[in-house]
Amino acid sequence: MLSRRLLPAGLAALAATPAFGRTARGQGSFDAFVEGVRTEARRGGISAATLSQALQGLRPNERVLELDRRQAEFTQTWPQYRDGRLSATRIENGRRAYAEHRALLDAIQARFRVSPRVVIAIWGLETSYGGFTGNFNVIEALATLAWEGRRAAFFRAELLAALRIVDAGNVRVDRMRGSHAGAMGHPQFMPTSFERLAVDFDGDGRRDIWDSRADALGSIANYLARSGWRDGEPWGFEVQTPASFDTSLADHRQMRPMRDWARMGVVRANGSALPSSEGEWALVIPGLSRGDTQAFLVGQNFMANRRYNPSNFYATAVGLLSDKVA
Repeated sequence: MLSRRLLPAGLAALAATPAFGRTARGQGSFDAFVEGVRTEARRGGISAATLSQALQGLRPNERVLELDRRQAEFTQTWPQYRDGRLSATRIENGRRAYAEHRALLDAIQARFRVSPRVVIAIWGLETSYGGFTGNFNVIEALATLAWEGRRAAFFRAELLAALRIVDAGNVRVDRMRGSHAGAMGHPQFMPTSFERLAVDFDGDGRRDIWDSRADALGSIANYLARSGWRDGEPWGFEVQTPASFDTSLADHRQMRPMRDWARMGVVRANGSALPSSEGEWALVIPGLSRGDTQAFLVGQNFMANRRYNPSNFYATAVGLLSDKVA
Protein backbone atom coordinates (compact mmCIF):
# COMPACT_ATOMS: atom_id res chain seq x y z
CA MET A 1 0.00 0.00 0.00
CA LEU A 2 1.42 3.37 -1.01
CA SER A 3 0.76 6.46 1.04
CA ARG A 4 -0.53 9.23 -1.18
CA ARG A 5 0.50 12.60 0.21
CA LEU A 6 -1.59 15.65 -0.63
CA LEU A 7 0.45 18.66 -1.68
CA PRO A 8 -0.47 22.17 -0.41
CA ALA A 9 -1.26 23.40 -3.91
CA GLY A 10 -3.98 20.77 -4.28
CA LEU A 11 -5.47 20.94 -0.82
CA ALA A 12 -7.97 23.70 -1.49
CA ALA A 13 -9.37 21.88 -4.51
CA LEU A 14 -9.50 18.63 -2.60
CA ALA A 15 -11.52 20.19 0.20
CA ALA A 16 -14.37 20.62 -2.24
CA THR A 17 -14.42 16.95 -3.22
CA PRO A 18 -16.88 14.55 -1.56
CA ALA A 19 -14.13 12.58 0.21
CA PHE A 20 -12.83 15.50 2.27
CA GLY A 21 -15.73 17.92 2.12
CA ARG A 22 -18.06 15.33 3.59
CA THR A 23 -15.78 13.76 6.18
CA ALA A 24 -13.97 16.67 7.80
CA ARG A 25 -16.95 17.56 9.94
CA GLY A 26 -16.46 20.78 11.84
CA GLN A 27 -12.68 20.43 12.15
CA GLY A 28 -11.74 23.56 10.24
CA SER A 29 -8.56 23.77 8.20
CA PHE A 30 -5.97 21.04 8.57
CA ASP A 31 -3.22 23.58 9.29
CA ALA A 32 -5.24 25.03 12.15
CA PHE A 33 -5.85 21.53 13.48
CA VAL A 34 -2.11 20.75 13.45
CA GLU A 35 -1.33 23.97 15.29
CA GLY A 36 -3.88 23.03 17.95
CA VAL A 37 -2.21 19.65 18.36
CA ARG A 38 1.19 21.34 18.60
CA THR A 39 -0.05 23.62 21.36
CA GLU A 40 -1.65 20.77 23.32
CA ALA A 41 1.46 18.60 22.93
CA ARG A 42 3.77 21.36 24.17
CA ARG A 43 1.57 21.80 27.22
CA GLY A 44 1.90 18.06 27.78
CA GLY A 45 5.68 18.29 27.87
CA ILE A 46 6.60 17.14 24.37
CA SER A 47 9.69 18.95 23.12
CA ALA A 48 9.56 21.61 20.42
CA ALA A 49 12.24 19.68 18.50
CA THR A 50 10.11 16.53 18.36
CA LEU A 51 7.06 18.49 17.26
CA SER A 52 8.98 20.33 14.56
CA GLN A 53 10.28 17.05 13.18
CA ALA A 54 6.98 15.16 13.42
CA LEU A 55 4.53 17.85 12.29
CA GLN A 56 6.53 19.79 9.71
CA GLY A 57 4.75 19.78 6.34
CA LEU A 58 2.08 17.35 7.52
CA ARG A 59 -0.86 16.89 5.14
CA PRO A 60 -4.02 14.72 5.25
CA ASN A 61 -3.92 11.41 3.43
CA GLU A 62 -6.96 10.49 1.34
CA ARG A 63 -6.03 6.81 1.20
CA VAL A 64 -6.24 6.64 4.99
CA LEU A 65 -9.86 7.75 4.88
CA GLU A 66 -10.72 5.29 2.12
CA LEU A 67 -9.30 2.36 4.10
CA ASP A 68 -10.86 3.49 7.37
CA ARG A 69 -14.26 2.64 5.93
CA ARG A 70 -13.37 -0.96 5.03
CA GLN A 71 -12.60 -3.73 7.50
CA ALA A 72 -12.44 -7.41 6.58
CA GLU A 73 -14.41 -8.47 9.66
CA PHE A 74 -17.40 -6.59 8.27
CA THR A 75 -17.09 -7.33 4.54
CA GLN A 76 -16.25 -11.05 4.48
CA THR A 77 -18.15 -14.17 5.47
CA TRP A 78 -16.67 -16.34 8.21
CA PRO A 79 -15.47 -19.04 5.76
CA GLN A 80 -13.81 -16.38 3.59
CA TYR A 81 -12.15 -14.77 6.58
CA ARG A 82 -11.10 -18.11 8.14
CA ASP A 83 -9.70 -19.62 4.96
CA GLY A 84 -7.83 -16.47 4.04
CA ARG A 85 -6.03 -16.42 7.38
CA LEU A 86 -5.43 -20.14 7.73
CA SER A 87 -3.75 -20.64 4.38
CA ALA A 88 -1.16 -23.39 4.00
CA THR A 89 1.51 -20.72 3.50
CA ARG A 90 0.65 -18.90 6.73
CA ILE A 91 0.59 -22.16 8.68
CA GLU A 92 3.94 -23.31 7.27
CA ASN A 93 5.53 -19.90 7.87
CA GLY A 94 4.18 -20.00 11.41
CA ARG A 95 5.77 -23.36 12.06
CA ARG A 96 9.06 -22.05 10.70
CA ALA A 97 8.85 -18.91 12.85
CA TYR A 98 8.02 -20.98 15.92
CA ALA A 99 11.09 -23.18 15.38
CA GLU A 100 13.39 -20.26 14.55
CA HIS A 101 12.45 -18.25 17.63
CA ARG A 102 11.91 -21.13 20.05
CA ALA A 103 14.55 -20.03 22.59
CA LEU A 104 13.16 -16.50 22.64
CA LEU A 105 9.58 -17.77 22.91
CA ASP A 106 10.52 -20.02 25.83
CA ALA A 107 12.04 -17.04 27.64
CA ILE A 108 8.93 -14.98 26.95
CA GLN A 109 6.70 -17.78 28.23
CA ALA A 110 8.77 -18.06 31.41
CA ARG A 111 8.24 -14.36 32.10
CA PHE A 112 4.64 -13.82 31.04
CA ARG A 113 3.12 -17.34 31.32
CA VAL A 114 1.52 -17.05 27.87
CA SER A 115 1.59 -19.85 25.27
CA PRO A 116 4.23 -19.29 22.56
CA ARG A 117 1.76 -20.71 20.04
CA VAL A 118 -0.71 -17.88 20.53
CA VAL A 119 2.08 -15.28 20.41
CA ILE A 120 3.15 -16.67 17.04
CA ALA A 121 -0.47 -16.83 15.83
CA ILE A 122 -1.14 -13.18 16.63
CA TRP A 123 2.15 -12.18 15.02
CA GLY A 124 1.12 -14.17 11.95
CA LEU A 125 -2.33 -12.63 11.67
CA GLU A 126 -1.23 -9.09 12.39
CA THR A 127 1.78 -8.80 10.07
CA SER A 128 2.48 -12.22 8.49
CA TYR A 129 5.32 -12.79 10.98
CA GLY A 130 6.75 -9.35 10.34
CA GLY A 131 6.50 -9.65 6.56
CA PHE A 132 4.41 -6.49 6.30
CA THR A 133 4.07 -4.10 9.23
CA GLY A 134 2.48 -1.22 7.32
CA ASN A 135 3.94 1.57 5.24
CA PHE A 136 1.92 4.55 6.42
CA ASN A 137 3.51 7.42 8.29
CA VAL A 138 1.78 6.89 11.66
CA ILE A 139 1.78 10.58 12.59
CA GLU A 140 0.25 11.50 9.21
CA ALA A 141 -2.38 8.74 9.40
CA LEU A 142 -3.46 9.60 12.94
CA ALA A 143 -3.54 13.32 12.20
CA THR A 144 -5.74 12.65 9.15
CA LEU A 145 -8.21 10.60 11.16
CA ALA A 146 -8.23 12.98 14.13
CA TRP A 147 -8.91 15.95 11.84
CA GLU A 148 -11.51 14.08 9.78
CA GLY A 149 -13.89 14.07 12.71
CA ARG A 150 -15.69 10.72 12.67
CA ARG A 151 -13.69 9.50 15.69
CA ALA A 152 -11.81 12.69 16.40
CA ALA A 153 -11.30 12.33 20.16
CA PHE A 154 -10.02 8.74 19.88
CA PHE A 155 -7.49 9.49 17.15
CA ARG A 156 -6.36 12.77 18.71
CA ALA A 157 -5.45 10.85 21.87
CA GLU A 158 -3.58 8.29 19.76
CA LEU A 159 -1.76 11.06 17.89
CA LEU A 160 -0.59 12.67 21.13
CA ALA A 161 0.55 9.26 22.39
CA ALA A 162 2.51 8.71 19.16
CA LEU A 163 4.26 12.03 19.66
CA ARG A 164 5.17 11.05 23.23
CA ILE A 165 6.61 7.75 21.98
CA VAL A 166 8.89 9.60 19.57
CA ASP A 167 9.81 12.16 22.20
CA ALA A 168 10.84 9.38 24.61
CA GLY A 169 13.34 8.08 22.08
CA ASN A 170 11.68 4.74 21.34
CA VAL A 171 11.61 5.25 17.57
CA ARG A 172 12.49 7.86 14.98
CA VAL A 173 9.68 9.65 13.17
CA ASP A 174 10.76 8.21 9.82
CA ARG A 175 10.74 4.66 11.25
CA MET A 176 7.32 5.02 12.91
CA ARG A 177 5.46 3.22 10.18
CA GLY A 178 2.22 1.30 10.52
CA SER A 179 -1.28 0.71 9.24
CA HIS A 180 -3.67 3.30 7.85
CA ALA A 181 -5.27 3.46 11.32
CA GLY A 182 -1.99 4.00 13.16
CA ALA A 183 -1.38 0.43 14.35
CA MET A 184 2.38 0.04 14.66
CA GLY A 185 5.15 -2.47 14.22
CA HIS A 186 5.10 -6.27 14.40
CA PRO A 187 2.28 -6.43 17.01
CA GLN A 188 0.25 -3.60 15.39
CA PHE A 189 -0.16 -1.75 18.68
CA MET A 190 -2.01 1.52 18.74
CA PRO A 191 0.12 4.21 20.42
CA THR A 192 -1.82 4.21 23.70
CA SER A 193 -1.51 0.40 23.83
CA PHE A 194 2.22 0.79 23.22
CA GLU A 195 2.49 3.16 26.17
CA ARG A 196 0.68 0.73 28.46
CA LEU A 197 1.87 -2.65 27.23
CA ALA A 198 5.01 -2.57 25.07
CA VAL A 199 8.09 -3.99 26.82
CA ASP A 200 11.86 -3.70 26.43
CA PHE A 201 12.43 -7.45 26.42
CA ASP A 202 15.95 -7.28 24.98
CA GLY A 203 17.04 -4.78 27.63
CA ASP A 204 18.56 -2.16 25.33
CA GLY A 205 16.66 0.73 26.94
CA ARG A 206 14.09 1.16 24.18
CA ARG A 207 10.73 -0.46 23.53
CA ASP A 208 11.23 -1.23 19.85
CA ILE A 209 8.33 -3.14 18.29
CA TRP A 210 9.53 -2.26 14.78
CA ASP A 211 13.00 -3.80 14.64
CA SER A 212 13.42 -5.94 17.78
CA ARG A 213 11.80 -9.38 17.60
CA ALA A 214 12.30 -9.76 21.34
CA ASP A 215 10.47 -6.53 22.16
CA ALA A 216 7.73 -7.23 19.60
CA LEU A 217 6.93 -10.78 20.70
CA GLY A 218 7.40 -9.95 24.38
CA SER A 219 4.93 -7.10 23.98
CA ILE A 220 2.32 -9.42 22.44
CA ALA A 221 2.72 -11.78 25.39
CA ASN A 222 2.48 -8.93 27.88
CA TYR A 223 -0.71 -7.72 26.19
CA LEU A 224 -2.29 -11.16 26.54
CA ALA A 225 -1.06 -11.61 30.11
CA ARG A 226 -2.59 -8.29 31.08
CA SER A 227 -5.80 -9.32 29.28
CA GLY A 228 -6.33 -12.33 31.53
CA TRP A 229 -4.53 -15.17 29.72
CA ARG A 230 -4.56 -18.36 31.80
CA ASP A 231 -1.43 -20.47 31.45
CA GLY A 232 -2.07 -24.06 30.41
CA GLU A 233 -5.73 -23.63 29.47
CA PRO A 234 -7.04 -24.13 25.92
CA TRP A 235 -8.61 -21.24 24.04
CA GLY A 236 -11.47 -23.49 22.85
CA PHE A 237 -12.36 -26.17 20.32
CA GLU A 238 -14.85 -26.87 17.54
CA VAL A 239 -18.18 -28.47 18.44
CA GLN A 240 -21.44 -29.62 16.88
CA THR A 241 -24.81 -28.34 18.03
CA PRO A 242 -28.11 -30.25 17.73
CA ALA A 243 -30.70 -29.20 15.17
CA SER A 244 -32.88 -27.87 17.98
CA PHE A 245 -30.16 -25.67 19.46
CA ASP A 246 -31.26 -22.16 20.45
CA THR A 247 -28.77 -19.97 18.61
CA SER A 248 -29.56 -17.01 20.88
CA LEU A 249 -27.28 -18.81 23.35
CA ALA A 250 -24.35 -18.47 20.91
CA ASP A 251 -22.78 -15.43 22.53
CA HIS A 252 -19.26 -14.98 23.89
CA ARG A 253 -20.76 -13.17 26.89
CA GLN A 254 -22.87 -16.16 27.97
CA MET A 255 -20.46 -18.34 29.94
CA ARG A 256 -21.73 -21.64 31.38
CA PRO A 257 -20.24 -24.78 32.94
CA MET A 258 -19.26 -27.43 30.38
CA ARG A 259 -21.91 -29.79 31.75
CA ASP A 260 -24.66 -27.32 30.81
CA TRP A 261 -23.58 -27.38 27.16
CA ALA A 262 -23.44 -31.17 27.27
CA ARG A 263 -27.01 -31.29 28.55
CA MET A 264 -28.10 -29.17 25.56
CA GLY A 265 -26.72 -31.81 23.20
CA VAL A 266 -23.48 -30.05 22.25
CA VAL A 267 -20.69 -32.50 21.33
CA ARG A 268 -17.18 -32.29 19.93
CA ALA A 269 -16.80 -31.78 16.18
CA ASN A 270 -16.06 -35.49 15.75
CA GLY A 271 -19.25 -36.45 17.61
CA SER A 272 -17.59 -37.50 20.87
CA ALA A 273 -18.74 -36.26 24.27
CA LEU A 274 -17.52 -32.98 25.67
CA PRO A 275 -14.63 -33.26 28.12
CA SER A 276 -15.22 -32.77 31.81
CA SER A 277 -13.78 -29.37 32.56
CA GLU A 278 -13.86 -26.83 35.32
CA GLY A 279 -14.57 -23.20 34.69
CA GLU A 280 -17.09 -21.66 32.34
CA TRP A 281 -17.33 -21.75 28.59
CA ALA A 282 -19.21 -19.82 25.93
CA LEU A 283 -20.47 -21.08 22.60
CA VAL A 284 -19.73 -18.92 19.58
CA ILE A 285 -20.79 -19.28 15.96
CA PRO A 286 -18.66 -16.62 14.20
CA GLY A 287 -20.65 -16.62 10.97
CA LEU A 288 -24.11 -16.95 12.50
CA SER A 289 -25.43 -13.68 11.10
CA ARG A 290 -24.76 -14.94 7.55
CA GLY A 291 -26.04 -18.45 8.05
CA ASP A 292 -22.79 -20.30 8.75
CA THR A 293 -23.08 -22.92 11.48
CA GLN A 294 -19.47 -23.73 12.45
CA ALA A 295 -19.48 -23.55 16.26
CA PHE A 296 -16.86 -23.44 19.01
CA LEU A 297 -16.82 -23.71 22.77
CA VAL A 298 -14.42 -21.07 24.03
CA GLY A 299 -12.89 -20.27 27.39
CA GLN A 300 -11.15 -17.38 29.10
CA ASN A 301 -8.16 -17.45 26.75
CA PHE A 302 -10.50 -16.78 23.82
CA MET A 303 -11.59 -13.68 25.71
CA ALA A 304 -7.94 -12.63 26.07
CA ASN A 305 -7.49 -13.04 22.31
CA ARG A 306 -10.64 -11.02 21.79
CA ARG A 307 -9.23 -8.13 23.84
CA TYR A 308 -6.43 -7.88 21.31
CA ASN A 309 -9.07 -7.32 18.63
CA PRO A 310 -12.76 -7.35 19.69
CA SER A 311 -13.98 -9.62 16.90
CA ASN A 312 -15.13 -13.23 17.16
CA PHE A 313 -13.74 -13.76 13.66
CA TYR A 314 -10.31 -12.61 14.79
CA ALA A 315 -10.21 -14.37 18.16
CA THR A 316 -11.33 -17.67 16.62
CA ALA A 317 -8.80 -17.41 13.79
CA VAL A 318 -6.03 -16.77 16.32
CA GLY A 319 -7.03 -19.87 18.24
CA LEU A 320 -7.21 -22.05 15.14
CA LEU A 321 -3.85 -20.83 13.84
CA SER A 322 -2.24 -21.36 17.24
CA ASP A 323 -3.40 -24.98 17.12
CA LYS A 324 -1.70 -25.48 13.77
CA VAL A 325 1.64 -23.72 14.13
CA ALA A 326 3.07 -25.99 16.84
